[in-house]
Amino acid sequence: MRQMMKGNEAIAEAAVRAGCRYFFGYPITPQTELMEYLARRLPEVGGTFLQAESEVAAINMVYGAAGAGARVMTSSSGPGICLKQEGISFLASAELPCLIVNVMRGGPGLGTIQPSQGDYFQATRGGGNGDYYLPVLSPSSVQEMADQAYKAFNLAERYRTPVMLLTDGVMGQMMEPLELPDATTEAPAAPWATDGCAGRRRRLVKTLYLDPNDLEAHNRHLQEKFAQMRDSEAAAETYALEGAELLIVAFGICARVARTAVDSLRADGLPVGLFRPITLWPFPAASLQDAAAGAKGLLAVELNAGQMIEDVRLALPCRKTRFYGRMGGVVISATEIEAEARKIFAEGAL
Repeated sequence: MRQMMKGNEAIAEAAVRAGCRYFFGYPITPQTELMEYLARRLPEVGGTFLQAESEVAAINMVYGAAGAGARVMTSSSGPGICLKQEGISFLASAELPCLIVNVMRGGPGLGTIQPSQGDYFQATRGGGNGDYYLPVLSPSSVQEMADQAYKAFNLAERYRTPVMLLTDGVMGQMMEPLELPDATTEAPAAPWATDGCAGRRRRLVKTLYLDPNDLEAHNRHLQEKFAQMRDSEAAAETYALEGAELLIVAFGICARVARTAVDSLRADGLPVGLFRPITLWPFPAASLQDAAAGAKGLLAVELNAGQMIEDVRLALPCRKTRFYGRMGGVVISATEIEAEARKIFAEGAL
């Protein structure tokens, strides 16, 4: 049955239906509705909601619950995710599954409570110390916010890794109709969990390796896991590719706006298509290469100073790639994207 929900609430309800029973976090706009929803909902299913004294405390509580084999999550926005980075690095090294939600706002620093996509580097380049990555999912609708939150727990457990859901203040606050997933009855399989050792061999969750050879071996194991994710988990969506000479590349809310721009440009006879990364890490480079095979140029559209464009250029180093972005919490309009595309055609810049 379809129902109307805010994006933040859709993430929260989908997480509960995915079997999440523990949430630890600290309020920050524009994700606070997610916390408010779980504060009411988790006790109804025998779960635990705890507002920690800080973001640092919250992520370490996540570490403890994940280490015991629980399905657990946290959420925040850019400044709060910064404070969680040490704990996220620990979770990645210890190979503990969990969901981390970032409802992005403008930065750097405290910035603004308005939406942004300025945390792309923070999410896709690890963010903490050492060599690690997180799978990063990027929804562009309230339906996808629910679907990806639900999927994230299975993905986290498959690879024993934290997974990040990267959304923004527009989608967190907007309401749309969606169909929620059925509640799972499956308990997480956690043969590595530190849940008591009566009658079995002791288990240990750690991130400290005093012998450099041991640490190198651990890092090589992690890198093999990341390579498997690159091969198996990259995902993207394409739109109006037929005959496209200019390919717009955008994610999240920008992809929604760009789709409207593509329809308008196509109506005027301009051959424009859209490529939307669904996973920001691993970035769907091979899919982008296929989608851009017939295009003469690309236009990366983002709510930042140009971050995803680096991955676009890494995937297609010899192709003309232009950038259009807004910052500070300003949301790009379809009219702006249309104007930029028309300028590219008018200048013969393809």
